[in-house]
Amino acid sequence: MSEGTYPFAMGGVSVWMDQLIRGMPDYTWDVVTMTVDGAERPVWDLPPNLDQVIAIPLWKPAPAAKAPGAGFRTPYGLFLEMVLTPAVMGEGSAEFLRVLEALFRYARDGGDLVGALTANESLAQLMDAWDGYRSEELNLADAITAGHLMGHMLRPLAEPPVRTDLTHVAMNGLSTLVAMAAKWEYGTPSVLSEHGLYLRERYLQYVNEPVSHAVRVLLLSFFRRLTGAAYVAADRIAPHSSYNRRWQVRTGADPDRIRVMYNGVDPSDFPLAESEPDEPTIVFMGRIDPLKDLHMLLRAFALVRESIPEARLRIFGGVPTGNESYHESCLALIDELDLEGGAVFEGRVSAPVVAYHAGQVVALTSISEGFPYTVVEAMACGRPVVCTNVGGVAEAVDDAGFIVPPRDHVAAAEAMTRLLKDPALRRRLGAAARHRMMERFTLRRSLDDYRAVYEELLV
Repeated sequence: MSEGTYPFAMGGVSVWMDQLIRGMPDYTWDVVTMTVDGAERPVWDLPPNLDQVIAIPLWKPAPAAKAPGAGFRTPYGLFLEMVLTPAVMGEGSAEFLRVLEALFRYARDGGDLVGALTANESLAQLMDAWDGYRSEELNLADAITAGHLMGHMLRPLAEPPVRTDLTHVAMNGLSTLVAMAAKWEYGTPSVLSEHGLYLRERYLQYVNEPVSHAVRVLLLSFFRRLTGAAYVAADRIAPHSSYNRRWQVRTGADPDRIRVMYNGVDPSDFPLAESEPDEPTIVFMGRIDPLKDLHMLLRAFALVRESIPEARLRIFGGVPTGNESYHESCLALIDELDLEGGAVFEGRVSAPVVAYHAGQVVALTSISEGFPYTVVEAMACGRPVVCTNVGGVAEAVDDAGFIVPPRDHVAAAEAMTRLLKDPALRRRLGAAARHRMMERFTLRRSLDDYRAVYEELLV
């Protein structure tokens, strides 16, 4: 279960999901994915043991507002009270989980949960609750916007619960509602993975969302409560780094239910690079997304070119729907920094290994990550990496590359320049990278860890 990933999009989470399904052919899988409007089409070749793909389009046309029936007003009032009341992260998570279950039961008993959220009575209830708990103003337009958005986000509670032996959620957030519903209806055990930190990424996202301050406060408070409730609902929590584990514990997760599960790659898919390109080349491999902070990468590369004028930057990866304006801003920055011809967007590549073999150095300048495949794949190819210190990146790299602070393009440029100018250092770090990957981050080890967790819960 995930938001907007497999099999409708590429990226690290999709790679991980495909690995799990193909790597356990003795299991039959269903995939549930939150999509935009239901018009998406698979971009992956589906494995034979994938039985069905269930899409839940969050943004399909909402039903007309409908007066809420009996059983809605009380749980919605508790929902608003908890969302609008400031609290220490993790406090009240079990109570919020019970509130979500009450809203789910309302929908299962025939109530129109999505339509109720934009009914006049519910908008009035929202505004009254806001006045009781918040000092800033929430006007009617804001209330309508908030009710509309909340209806889309809670839509999974209005869908028929999935019936499986086990649910495995790829990320915290809205997709955990599907696992909660299965547990409430059928008692299904669940595993929750977290690649990046979902709540942190929502805070980063909503900085630039075109909504009012009041709506932003309401939505972020909802995500904060939902994140804590998901930690309570999960039978096992499987973060992809110790970094994520620390944050989960700090935000209310039970440490006894947490098991760190690193991503792994198949070494045969990422053979050791036997040669280097003729020109000094830096490679980026990944989706074109603000979280990857390609602006920082381009600014760093501009400094690299000052000392190595013949250097090149090759950026491999597709532009996800909705990120077109970010891609355009990167192209504009290339013009502004006079990097045309030196920095090139190559688009999607037939296989990631092609990208890693195309450069001497692989760079990742993200502002948020979990445990990125890009880093481990590049290490498998024997390429030294320059990465920002976010998520589990430093755990992956250790002494096999350079770790620099996020948003520090000067530090990144210094590390890239040093590597491009020192072939012996590249060889030493590349060999260390390959050894570290083989020792710790193979796909076989990752699959064995997940199988052990599944079997533990399915007893």
